[in-house]
Amino acid sequence: MRSASVALLAHLNALRSGDAKSFIANLYTFTLRTGVVLTYTDADVPIVWNGHSYIADAVLVEGLQYKCAVGLEVDQQQIVISARETDTVENVPFLQALRSGVFDGCAIQRELAFLTAWDAAPLGAVIVFKGRMGTIDRIGRVGAEITVNSDLILLDLEMPRNFYTANCQHVLYDTGCALNKEAFGASGEVVIGSTRSIILWAGGSSAYSQGTITFSAGANAGVRANVKAGFTSTPSNGLMLSYPLPNSPLVGDTFRVYQGCDHTKNTCLNKFGNIINFRGFPYIPPPTYAV
Repeated sequence: MRSASVALLAHLNALRSGDAKSFIANLYTFTLRTGVVLTYTDADVPIVWNGHSYIADAVLVEGLQYKCAVGLEVDQQQIVISARETDTVENVPFLQALRSGVFDGCAIQRELAFLTAWDAAPLGAVIVFKGRMGTIDRIGRVGAEITVNSDLILLDLEMPRNFYTANCQHVLYDTGCALNKEAFGASGEVVIGSTRSIILWAGGSSAYSQGTITFSAGANAGVRANVKAGFTSTPSNGLMLSYPLPNSPLVGDTFRVYQGCDHTKNTCLNKFGNIINFRGFPYIPPPTYAV
């Protein structure tokens, strides 16, 4: 069962008698965790719907079929995305942003929009599929294949919600952690000798181990990467990345880096001074067994 507007229902009923023409367009919506909304259509002209303009001459998306089943099984479907170098997400090429994790956790929705003519506003739209980014199965120079999980994936969680573990269960800088992320960040510039995996920077230190870095200028602008370890050495300090950057950094490229956390009590107390929000249970004794 899908809800529809009165105008759309009247239009669909008129189609049965053959007195009405119908034009159908697929509308794809990507909602990133940052709140950025990207909208695309397979129609030949842009479609304006729900306050968004669905672009017709950019990224092409195929897939996501309607499925009806009994039970709580998570529906997993694959979509095929084709994009050019000029198709960007906040000034970063679409496929590069996809490879760099910009789309991790994003919501993906497909709608069918019904129109009486391509230059007319849609009479209504029906949601065919709504889910979340799963895995990147293949990615190349001009296209990618992605598995999308239905929203039922949110129920696929280990229970109970709370576990008694030694390490903190909060995500660093989330509402439970309550730390101000910007207070533990620093801005820097790439210096000579840096590579795609090693960023040399005078401010590099072990405080940034397990942190994140986001580039604001250069060929990697907009790319976000994980910092495996921060180090101090001669002649320069630096940051070792978990995975190589898509492009080689150049001297002077700017970035913002944030400190990381290993979720232990000592780190929470001595590094962040946030023990009041520590959500671990390091003093629970291990189970014992009688022989």
